[in-house]
Amino acid sequence: MTSPGADARSVLLLAHTGRGAATRSAELVHRSLTEAGLTVRMLASEVDELKLAGCDLDPVEAVGGIDAAEGVEIVMVLGGDGTLLRAAEIARPAGAPLLGVNLGHVGFLAEAEREDLGATVRSVVDRDYEVEERMTLDVAVYNGGRHATDPPVRTWALNEATLEKANARRMLDMVLEIDGRPLSRWGCDGVVCATPTGSTAHAFSAGGPIVWPEVEALVITPISAHALFARPIVVSPESTVAFEVVPGTTAGVLWCDGRRMVELPAGARIEVTRAEVPVRLARLQRAPFTDRLVAKFALPVAGWRGRAEYDA
Repeated sequence: MTSPGADARSVLLLAHTGRGAATRSAELVHRSLTEAGLTVRMLASEVDELKLAGCDLDPVEAVGGIDAAEGVEIVMVLGGDGTLLRAAEIARPAGAPLLGVNLGHVGFLAEAEREDLGATVRSVVDRDYEVEERMTLDVAVYNGGRHATDPPVRTWALNEATLEKANARRMLDMVLEIDGRPLSRWGCDGVVCATPTGSTAHAFSAGGPIVWPEVEALVITPISAHALFARPIVVSPESTVAFEVVPGTTAGVLWCDGRRMVELPAGARIEVTRAEVPVRLARLQRAPFTDRLVAKFALPVAGWRGRAEYDA
């Protein structure tokens, strides 16, 4: 495997400090990386929490959150997908690759499991990994609709941008637009606009298709829509997808990756486009995506025989 070519021998280590397994793993990873001659950088808040839990983290470079990944070779993440999505907010601006070790449940974004921790650390020390880029979304919210004069609220997503109803007793009434033309109006609980990376997350649970990572596309999946035309839609990554909350109806809320929230008053317009800045993921093995699906979702494949080999 090839190295990403970084000269600095420093690693940003992020952990879900609320998990006992992550606390113990963070101490082990810190010790192993330090003994190998790498500088370990951690968020100051996590250093304090881990030390309170009895972890020995000396020496460690404690940093703030905004530019914590600047200049590091890799960002190592101990936790579940939620922890990795939090880490993506730090790693993406710096262009640093993320390497996730799953300590949660499915952990679809993670590259390794807890039992592989020792081998994972060795791969980091030896720079024995490849880096792939995953497309992200730019999201703009115009609270005054199409002709708003105020600047939009801008955010982004790796997995998905999800519009949800703000009132549990009222449906979200919205119109879907693709490339400047209206496509359909839905009364629904919400709608998910996902990347291929996010197709295995919220969009999948809402009934959307799984999209292989190398197939660049935007996936639109309505949630409990009261309409005849309410199937998932796959559009070009170059398309502009817009949602308008119908004026005079109930308000909604926008969530990006379940972390960044924007309130949507009636009449709000949300535009989603492919972002120029990707998220970079470190890969230790080039197993087919099919194998990853089978492993993560424990899919039944008993009885498979494969292609028969015949003599010419």
